[in-house]
Amino acid sequence: MNILIVSQYFWPENFRINDLSADLVRRGHKVTVLTGKPNYPGGAIFPDYASNPAGYATYEGADIVRVPLIPRGKSGLALMLNYLSFVVTGCTLGPWRLRGRSFDAIFVFQGSPVTVGLPAIVMKWLTKAPIALWVLDLWPQSLEAVGAVQSPFLLGLVDRLVTFIYRNCDKVLGQSRAFLDELNRHLRDPDRVGYLPSWSDSPLIDTPVAPAAEVAERPDLFNIVFTGNIGEAQNFPAVLDAAEGLRAEPVRWIIVGDGRQRIWLSDEVASRGLQEHVLLPGRFPLDRMPSFFAHADALLVSLKTSPAFAMTIPGKVQSYLAAGKPVLAMLDGEGATLVAKSGAGVAVASGDAIGLVEAVHQLRRMSADERGEMGRRGQEVIACEFDRDTVLSRVEQIMLSLAARG
Repeated sequence: MNILIVSQYFWPENFRINDLSADLVRRGHKVTVLTGKPNYPGGAIFPDYASNPAGYATYEGADIVRVPLIPRGKSGLALMLNYLSFVVTGCTLGPWRLRGRSFDAIFVFQGSPVTVGLPAIVMKWLTKAPIALWVLDLWPQSLEAVGAVQSPFLLGLVDRLVTFIYRNCDKVLGQSRAFLDELNRHLRDPDRVGYLPSWSDSPLIDTPVAPAAEVAERPDLFNIVFTGNIGEAQNFPAVLDAAEGLRAEPVRWIIVGDGRQRIWLSDEVASRGLQEHVLLPGRFPLDRMPSFFAHADALLVSLKTSPAFAMTIPGKVQSYLAAGKPVLAMLDGEGATLVAKSGAGVAVASGDAIGLVEAVHQLRRMSADERGEMGRRGQEVIACEFDRDTVLSRVEQIMLSLAARG
């Protein structure tokens, strides 16, 4: 097949679409990626890319076609312009730069914003290629959850836009089963709705990995590691409340990543006097994550309280399970259920800082063997439900089926 991937984010930004693209190439397909210039999560165009764009024109055999966009910046206005600019250039410059190419199918990686579907729809109109849209973030619910939009009128307009995008796709795939009813509300066609979970973006960790040198080894402390985006959705005020509640105990929080709240978090850690308890080593490539996991006695995942987030399984959960460490979850809904029912960790309600403190106490009271058993149960869940090859084979079969129907 000749496949077009449309994604606002792509390598050297860290997203699973990179892995999916490389896997499709390895399976013998020709892959072209329409994307923007890398600026996530820091908000500025990556310096290495800016100095050598030609060095980022291909990835693991996939051809990358980039369109300009306004970087995310640090303000809400800059983020809105970032989303809008990719739509404009993706719908105009994208088809021009892809002119003369034919595609059998189009795959859309839809986190935020949902508007990434619009350039794909334009390409569908021009090439007649069917679209599969992978929904990782529900709009407009996520906009409301993080406080970006509160007006019922504006939320209603976004909801209509979502319906338009979904109905112009041939298959709409939800990252959790809880998404499926919402997708079908827009489509009203269950045959066009499907379930496609995330997979671990690193293999099962069966052999010891050297701990990251950027963090001092402290086996005398109970180390809790968080990796990924540092933003509104991750509810760091509640995490810091828990860190304050554990200030007098030998507990260390290691927050690895970057994002729109990175500066706020650093300032808040300082203002609360938590510098000795909360470390912020920065942002690192995905292939470095196992070395930070090696420091962990538990791996933290958290989201704000919201019906939309309760339907979400954060992508980091699969990576945490594969790492073979207990998962410490401050979540509602499907993600919390996965952690608790599998026995792979401890889950408390979203925003429950007191519950998070007690969950840390519970994990600390366990022996190393008991925590190790939790980790092994997590790896069993990965093997049974989120196996990488199984999920990626399903993507290939979906694309083959769409291409066959034309």
